Amino acid sequence: MSEKLSFVNPTANSPWGTYLQQVDRVIPYLGDLARWAETLKRPKRALIVDVPIEMDDGRIAHYEGYRVQHNMSRGPGKGGVRFHPDVTLEEVMALSAWMTVKTAAVNLPYGGAKGGIRVDPKKLSQKELEKITRRYTSEIGIIIGPHTDIPAPDVNTNGQIMAWMMDTYSMNTGGTSTGVVTGKPLHLGGSLGRVKATGRGVFVTGREAARRLGLDLRGARIAVQGFGNVGSVAAELFVEAGAKVVAVQDHTGTIVNPDGLDLNTLIPISRTPAGAAGFEGGDKIPNEQFWDVPCDILIPAALEGQITAERARKTAARLVLEGANGPTVPEADDILAERGVLVVPDVICNAGGVTVSYFEWVQDFSSFFWDEDEINVRLDRIMMNALHQIWDTADKHKISLRTATYAVACERILMARQERGLYP
Repeated sequence: MSEKLSFVNPTANSPWGTYLQQVDRVIPYLGDLARWAETLKRPKRALIVDVPIEMDDGRIAHYEGYRVQHNMSRGPGKGGVRFHPDVTLEEVMALSAWMTVKTAAVNLPYGGAKGGIRVDPKKLSQKELEKITRRYTSEIGIIIGPHTDIPAPDVNTNGQIMAWMMDTYSMNTGGTSTGVVTGKPLHLGGSLGRVKATGRGVFVTGREAARRLGLDLRGARIAVQGFGNVGSVAAELFVEAGAKVVAVQDHTGTIVNPDGLDLNTLIPISRTPAGAAGFEGGDKIPNEQFWDVPCDILIPAALEGQITAERARKTAARLVLEGANGPTVPEADDILAERGVLVVPDVICNAGGVTVSYFEWVQDFSSFFWDEDEINVRLDRIMMNALHQIWDTADKHKISLRTATYAVACERILMARQERGLYP
């Protein structure tokens, strides 16, 4: 193991430290269930694996992989797999815990899990990428399965990665098991609507939050950090509703245009190696100035820990929609609240993806597939029902939407834990 991790004293603004602070804030609202709260602070199972592969040039390279199952009281683990050079065990622990809360917040019959490999996939050939995916899947195969833990795409992973994972697991178990992963290609048991589901969920919750704020989406200015699948889809839907995207930041840089960026041109360019910085229809500014751009709605859809205290003091946004997992550190959360900025937390805002993953899982078991309109209607209904219950809880206790989301979700998780009891 290449890092020393303390389960007791993590860094305050590290992903796991942020999650622990979020749990502590909800304990006063759990009543008698608070006696079980320590359950939320300890992953059920954490697996660290060596992933050796033969590179194209004949070298043997070793990569470190993880799969963490945080809590499975309500059902099998559910959560993505990311390939990124900064992946750590602590990060994956936090992401798995947020999945536990997220699935409970929208009342899906799942627990939380997450996985990752510390690797820069851009430095791998297609053949090497397939090898690392298949070897990783074989290594974590002892704890995943359609009834135990179901991986999905995350940062730098996609339908092709899921197809390789599904095939590897199936070959090792002796039969085709489409339900072992979600986010697969359509012809391998994938679901319509899955690719755009997370971004759609950000839009649906954002539309409701804007309505409650009295913020008219027509003409509203949107700033998006992270312009991958989540950020770009949410941006498109807001533009369709009459808003304009005035700033976009991705790994290549930051571009702004107060009159609105042309997404029809920007999105295809952002998918090339040039990224958003290759778009000529806006001004390029230093990345840190992204947080100063005048906007009404801010969508952090990149990685965790992006909205720091300093950035929270600078943003002009009235509404923050957390498309990424854990983008706001607790201190920044408090500053945004003091400034009257409404934050729709990640564990409800970006839950559209796992919701349609659930639909995919159900369709795989029944071998009966729904059309995209039905998928979207079901998704919107689940998201809105969950958000309304959370908002009622926030109003009742006069607490933030984040704390209210945790109150609703953690009550469900700990009630299941209590009713199941301890075995042996």
